Amino acid sequence: MRTIDQLFINSTQAASRMNEWAQARKAFFFLTDFEAGQCLVETTDSLPVRELQFEFPDISHREKQKQTEMPEEIRWVMHPESFETYRRSFDIVRRNILAGNSFLTNLTCLTPIETNLSLLQIFEHARARYKLWIKDKFVVASPETFVRIHNGYIYAYPMKGTIDASLPDADKQLLNDPKETAEHATITDLIRNDLSRFSQEVTVTRFRYLDKLRTHRGALWQMSSEIRGRLPGNYRELLGTLLFGMLPAGSISGAPKKKTVEIIREAENYRRGFYTGVMGYFDGTNLDSAVMIRFIEQGTDGTLAFKSGGGITFQSDARSEYEEMKQKVYVPIY
Repeated sequence: MRTIDQLFINSTQAASRMNEWAQARKAFFFLTDFEAGQCLVETTDSLPVRELQFEFPDISHREKQKQTEMPEEIRWVMHPESFETYRRSFDIVRRNILAGNSFLTNLTCLTPIETNLSLLQIFEHARARYKLWIKDKFVVASPETFVRIHNGYIYAYPMKGTIDASLPDADKQLLNDPKETAEHATITDLIRNDLSRFSQEVTVTRFRYLDKLRTHRGALWQMSSEIRGRLPGNYRELLGTLLFGMLPAGSISGAPKKKTVEIIREAENYRRGFYTGVMGYFDGTNLDSAVMIRFIEQGTDGTLAFKSGGGITFQSDARSEYEEMKQKVYVPIY
């Protein structure tokens, strides 16, 4: 069996393989980095389980053995960049927003962390809708769906807006915050337009609903919406083309996408890699996929870094956004 590094292909090859296999109703797992430069499309039989494991609501690919034990107490120390460093990136984004180059830009940071948890322990014990572990590379415990396809309909669930659930009336604060409201409306409209390129009867079926996410440091309220479109009858033969046509995910890039990605490259002090990429599984009929957030990467020297961020609009305050970026540096283990 080939190693994981030998399985990566480019986006053209990946889209073509997905089109071919979906038309043949062949099941497969797929993975792409933020800029769709490194992609993987393989059957689970071709994935070395000692190098890659994933767990979705309806499918898993993992070793059938006793889980690793957890330490009695989780050690979690983060070393975020200074506010001054963050402010320089924020100012680049804000300048572009005020110039009309972007309405919404997702600005993210890399935060070195120290912990007594391994990547595999985090994968095995985290509670998240979508999980992925790649040996000595990274682990994902994501709450965010990218798109689902079921019975000929495509569904998207943009997630934008977060608040500490321990604050007084936190859920009401989030729903009534003008900045969060505008940001969420912008990203919902962007995703609605994305779906309209490939489907008909596009409708926002649920707007600004809240989920409570639990972490090792307490709970958060997270705001999402649900958007649905009806796919054409031949969507399987175009599945890869459709999915890559929607990348990068709007919730972790911004609007308009092309220019906003250029702003992200200028403003951020690191390269995202697989963080904010997409992973998914097609079972031969239906598809489920996730945006790779809540992401911890392992360096070649064994050090760990957490990648997190949030959406910036003309209403954003640098200090508040900086605190939100740090608030999202957590593992959903509780």
